[in-house]
Amino acid sequence: MAFSFITYFTSSLLADCYRSPDPVTGKRNYTYMDVVRSYLGGRKVQLCGLAQYGNLIGVTIGYTITASISMVAVKRSNCFHKHGHEVKCYTSNIPFMVIFACIQIVLSQIPNFHKLSWLSVLAAIMSFAYATIGVGLSIAKTIGGGHHVRTTLTGVTVGVDVSGSEKIWRTFQAIGDIAFAYAYSTVLIEIQDTLKSSPPENKAMKRATTVGISTTTLFYVLCGCVGYAAFGNDAPGNFLTGFGFYEPFWLIDFANVCIAVHLIGAYQVFCQPIFAFVERSCNKRWPDSKFITNEHVINIPYYGEYTSASSVVWRQHMSF
Repeated sequence: MAFSFITYFTSSLLADCYRSPDPVTGKRNYTYMDVVRSYLGGRKVQLCGLAQYGNLIGVTIGYTITASISMVAVKRSNCFHKHGHEVKCYTSNIPFMVIFACIQIVLSQIPNFHKLSWLSVLAAIMSFAYATIGVGLSIAKTIGGGHHVRTTLTGVTVGVDVSGSEKIWRTFQAIGDIAFAYAYSTVLIEIQDTLKSSPPENKAMKRATTVGISTTTLFYVLCGCVGYAAFGNDAPGNFLTGFGFYEPFWLIDFANVCIAVHLIGAYQVFCQPIFAFVERSCNKRWPDSKFITNEHVINIPYYGEYTSASSVVWRQHMSF
């Protein structure tokens, strides 16, 4: 709840910073860094740039790892169903990371945020699906017969479940996970830039932020509380990929596929500002390079000509 309030407060401030000096009639700031440059300037631009792009890179790395774990979980789930729950069913994450990377290479040709709406809608549907499945399975396990788990007000017990250092490590890891789950404010300005100006962008973004944070927080609390009620102090870090459930295996498979699809879309949202930054920097560094500054048209069978993402992104920033 604390993180949700902090995220809502900071997101509301950022929404008002999209235009400056007036939040309704002022000049547009198209990116997070434009906002920093407009309101703070000086050395703070470099410091905030390091913070934003470092955060975005960290998020995308986390998405790559998590998506591959979910893909592996699908294969392991089928293995457990076929050979029994006691079999190790080891599967390497590396091939699935490569598959995820190949998918992202293709999707990275999407020109800009304005073209990501369908991918964002799909990712949101997938997010609702796997969260609902996780909560539903936890409720079923909690109310099922013969359910006895050990729960305590302060979680795992030092000296019984974990050592003191492990308890501290898990506590900070949990706080990090919650912070990671509320990381979207770093791309809020770029998302707000896709909104129409009627109603004012800041008002529309604040409404979207309220609905989004309220909904995600509700699911987070449900997953945490109902999941703990289902598994107690033996709760896995992720009850869909950590196999808190084994059956019905097809539903576990579907939930993990939803996670992977969600992260495929989310990866693109968090990567777009990085792409734009790299493309602008390269254009300034090598202004005479035709490879960087020229448009590159790709002829796709059954589709026609498609303009590469980099040239479109740079041309749009120049027109701004």
